[in-house]
Parts: sequence; structure tokens; C-alpha cells
Amino acid sequence: MNNKVVGAGIAVAVIVLLAFMMFGTRNLGKSKELAGIPSVKGLIEDNKLDEAKAMLDKAAERGQNSGGLGREYFELASYYEKNNEIVKARDIYNLILSKYQSVENIAEVQERLGKLNIGILFLSIITDKDVLYEVEPGDTLSKIARKFGTTIDLIKASNSLESDVIRAGSRLKVSKSGYKMLIDKSQNLLTLLTDDGAIFKVYNVATGEDNSTPVGTFTVINKIKDPVWYTQGAIVPAESPDNILGSRWIGLSIKGYGIHGTVDPDSVGKQATSGCIRMLDSDVEELYAIVPNGTEVTIVD
Repeated sequence: MNNKVVGAGIAVAVIVLLAFMMFGTRNLGKSKELAGIPSVKGLIEDNKLDEAKAMLDKAAERGQNSGGLGREYFELASYYEKNNEIVKARDIYNLILSKYQSVENIAEVQERLGKLNIGILFLSIITDKDVLYEVEPGDTLSKIARKFGTTIDLIKASNSLESDVIRAGSRLKVSKSGYKMLIDKSQNLLTLLTDDGAIFKVYNVATGEDNSTPVGTFTVINKIKDPVWYTQGAIVPAESPDNILGSRWIGLSIKGYGIHGTVDPDSVGKQATSGCIRMLDSDVEELYAIVPNGTEVTIVD
């Protein structure tokens, strides 16, 4: 046989072998990485959600493809939401935010998590962040709020109370979670964090024109409903359309600065204030109910 032909045959064989080693091994690896995912999809579609979660958790323990797992966890959380199992959905969105931030729709995960957190907090659902407190003789909402570091507004909302009157022996859901705020001027975002640093909800805000909002770490020192606006020697009452403070004021430990509502919702998301942090009225009312005096607020450029 011609030596040139033999040499060419050997060369082709070597190329085929190398191609199999490169591409065949890669495909085997991919198959191994994604093992079990089709089964998970079937379980989710059959509404066997807890079984699907157990399978995903095992895949996570084996260190399988994180991008694929993140997407499957998101689909699972969506189905839990549809079934109104909102605590389970919330826990999975928390998991995605902490371990699978490379998923393409991470902003949607963050938004859904915030809505679920607020919904759970303001409903009568008891989680590991709450206590079911039995009212004692002599208790008041103010006393209970101070005891657990929460607010009267939140206790009333989560227990559907229309007045401040409570009776000894009744049971109340009381949140024992602490909070802190991070305000990022470069993105005009206020992130409400739990005391262990987990994201609770992210809000769009307006900050100061020409970077005038001060940076540093402050605390909430007072809270006012329907605040009067004191400006340039004038006093603008709460009901006046010229009052720019909106429905709530959350004062900070730096004189003259605070977090407040607005009569100009289109300004939210921009650098548009004289230095304060401005929110939509619906958002600031929500925040006002959650955070007590003494809450830490950090503002960064």
C-alpha cells in the first residue's frame, strides 16, 4: 500500500479521535451537569412541587450546572406562587438571589421577592421572623411594639386591627425582624435589608440634584404622618397641593434631611430633590409602617 495513503489514513484517524475527545467529552459533561432536569420539569408540570424541590436540592448538592438550576428554581417558585404557597415561593427567590445571581431575569426575581415579602409581612401568616404574642393585662400596642422593635402600624396591619384597642388574652402576630436601609445615589434605589443583610425589597427613589444628598450612616429619628412642610420661613400645611413632602416623613439624624413622599411621581428615579430622599406615596407609606425609630440608614454615592 502506498505510504502516503497509509499516512493520510492515520492522520484522519487521529483527527477523529481528537475531535471525539474534545467534543464528545464536553457533551458528556453537559449531559452529566443537567442530569435530572427533565424529570424536575415533569414533576413541576404535574404539580408535585415539593418532590421537584427535593430533586433540585440534590442536584445543587452535587454541584450541577448553576445556570440551569437557577432557571429551574425560578420556574418552581413561580408554580408555588400560582398555588398561593407564598412562603415557599419567597424562600426559593431568596435562594436564587443568594446563589444563582447569574440567571438572566435576576431583576424579576428581586421584584417578585419584594412583593412576596411585603405580602407575608402584612398578612396574618406566621413565619420564623414572627411571634404569636398573647396580650397581657396592661399591654398597649406601643408597649408591644417597643418590646419587639417593630411599629404600631405594622402590628395593626398584620392583625387587621382598626383601632389601638387590644384585649388581654388575645393573640397577635408580631414581627421580630430588624431592618436597615441602603440608599444608592448612583442608581436612585433604596434597598430595605433585614438585619442579617438579606434583601427584603428594593424601591425606586429620587435623590438630590447635583449630588446634594449627603453620604454616610444615619438613623431614623422621627416619623410623621401627613407632615407640614417648613420652607424658607413659610409653613405649608399637609393638605396643600404646594406641600412637596407627600403623605409621610421619615426623619434622619442629619438636620433637615429625611425620606418622604411626593406630589411629583414622575421625579422618582431621578436626581431631583434638594437633598432629601423622595418616594412614591404608596412606597413611603409601606416603608413607614415597617421601620421603627432607630433604624440604620446608609447612603452611598
